[in-house]
Amino acid sequence: MSMIGEYARVTAAELDRAHSDPEWALKLVQGRMEEEADTRPEPAAARCLDVDKAWDALGFLLSRTDFPVEVVHGEEAIAGAEDWGYGPPRCLTPERVRAAAAAMAQTSGERLVSGVGPAELATAGVYPLIVWERGESLDYVSAHYERLRLFFRTAADHGDGMLIWLG
Repeated sequence: MSMIGEYARVTAAELDRAHSDPEWALKLVQGRMEEEADTRPEPAAARCLDVDKAWDALGFLLSRTDFPVEVVHGEEAIAGAEDWGYGPPRCLTPERVRAAAAAMAQTSGERLVSGVGPAELATAGVYPLIVWERGESLDYVSAHYERLRLFFRTAADHGDGMLIWLG
């Protein structure tokens, strides 16, 4: 089974309710994921997005830039939430989503992976290790980062918060 980085845009009111009713939040997100499963909307139109197995590489690369927001795992716990795959979800407030989107606007996917090779990710034990041990390109990570940048930009433009988890 793979660990997939998952994101869901939620309004400020939905985020508040998620904190008080995590079961409701799970049902909300599952419904949105089901709605989008067939249409697979582009990140600007999507309410949910996954970065596949690129999440750990994104975290590793963003940490090298002193990125100001924890966009891979979220910053705030959803208290009382059950396991959504590999642990409970965490979140970013609308303010932190705006801060992340502004920081992402300053760094392209190409720039994020510049000067880093698969050997460095393998040495650091970045998931999925086998990919980096095989020497595969970081284009996969760059492409997922570009999708994430657009997703965050749209969320920021709408004043949305974010639920984040590993599924």
